[in-house]
Amino acid sequence: MKRDIILAGVGGQGILSIAAAIGMAALDSGLHLKQAEVHGMSQRGGDVSSNLRIADYEIASDLIPFGQADLIISVEPMESLRYLPYLSESGWLITNTKPFVNISNYPPIEELMKEITSFEKHVALDADELAKGLGSARSANMVVLGAATPYLEIPAEKIREAIRKIFSRKGDDVIKLNVDAFEAGYGFAAGQPG
Repeated sequence: MKRDIILAGVGGQGILSIAAAIGMAALDSGLHLKQAEVHGMSQRGGDVSSNLRIADYEIASDLIPFGQADLIISVEPMESLRYLPYLSESGWLITNTKPFVNISNYPPIEELMKEITSFEKHVALDADELAKGLGSARSANMVVLGAATPYLEIPAEKIREAIRKIFSRKGDDVIKLNVDAFEAGYGFAAGQPG
């Protein structure tokens, strides 16, 4: 088993929480993990990415070479496209469709979606809207994580357990909101072709 994953988004969107959940679930599954993070110029609003390499054997490097990523998981549509040169021919693109417009020349969302949907292996969902419907707009990252889980090769229950652990200090209500957001994304992806 091997999964090379690029996580992408904008500061404040919870990319590092996604990385923590996947990493914890991988380690709890007895897998090896390497991770590298890049933070943007500002804490909120700058681009953020993380390379996660997971395998059932020892991993030498934490960086994913061009054309080798099995998954791009993004909480922001333009950021998902930034990392396309890393995606393998058989890789999946999982992205939120709600833009975080933080630059004056942000491209029209129609152009971004045309590019995203041109990939046969993609899951595109409005994670912000699903999270708001559950009562927690801040849980859009967990919706995206849920949508990516069928392609991770890590049992969904391990991801759920990791979410519970990560948010345990914030109380049962926050845990439930985040698990519910995860379930919404997981359910959405389960209904997708492929």
